[in-house]
Amino acid sequence: MATVKEFRNNVRPNWCPGCGDFAVQAALQRALGNLNLEPENVAIVSGIGCSGRISGYVNAYGFHGVHGRSLPIAQGVKLANRDLTVIASGGDGDGFGIGMGHFMHAARRNMDMTYIVMDNQIYGLTKGQHSPTSAFGFKAKTTPAGNIENAISPLQIALAAGITYLAQGFSHDVNQLTELIQGGIEHKGFSLINVFSPCVTYNKVNTYEWYKQHVVHLEDFPNYDAADRSAAMAKVAETDGLCTGLVFHDDTRKPFDQLIQGYKLEPINAQNLTLEREMFDKVMEEFA
Repeated sequence: MATVKEFRNNVRPNWCPGCGDFAVQAALQRALGNLNLEPENVAIVSGIGCSGRISGYVNAYGFHGVHGRSLPIAQGVKLANRDLTVIASGGDGDGFGIGMGHFMHAARRNMDMTYIVMDNQIYGLTKGQHSPTSAFGFKAKTTPAGNIENAISPLQIALAAGITYLAQGFSHDVNQLTELIQGGIEHKGFSLINVFSPCVTYNKVNTYEWYKQHVVHLEDFPNYDAADRSAAMAKVAETDGLCTGLVFHDDTRKPFDQLIQGYKLEPINAQNLTLEREMFDKVMEEFA
């Protein structure tokens, strides 16, 4: 039976001291251990950015993809071997900038996988440019006079796209973050865990202390119903997206792979995919 130790390796993260991504890594490893998963049954696919390095820091199958493309790769992995626990990860620029189209379609398809986004409102790896989640007026290298674009709301976009599990955490609270990630992995469908993961080097606005002063906890609202999509949308708007906890959960929809014709057949990785000469000739005739 696997424990959190099974998901640790000897690769030392090269994140800056104090980076919020350390807590995300710890929470992910704890969640995997709590679920008694085996490392060989877990695949972590990441994109480009500081956060993209996490696929090499967890003892499991890892794939470091290109910018914004972790989700299509992860979906392919899941469809090829549905027995794997598939986790995609990246940052706010990777997921909500160049990868936004993939994010929305993965959510609406309800792929059975978990997507963890480390949201620090800045491009850290490329040394401090504003990102899609940077606030209006935010000053960075690319916006020295202040950002003139409105920040996107990942939670509202996810809800509008039909997501079935949505949560938001904060790197300062590893225990809550572990629970949210664990719930996302257990969920049969697409789950997003957006994490406020402060960049201590380039973002001097959205710091740990700033979040502690501005974040509200959904568990403080006793009448909040996480099964009500409209209520979730309203609460996200009310809190300006600065809420942590389980935002929305719908377990009534089947995941994408279970709706595919022939789903009950053996998964692709277990099938004999050898192309016989007769079949090859037949395919060639169709395209002649």
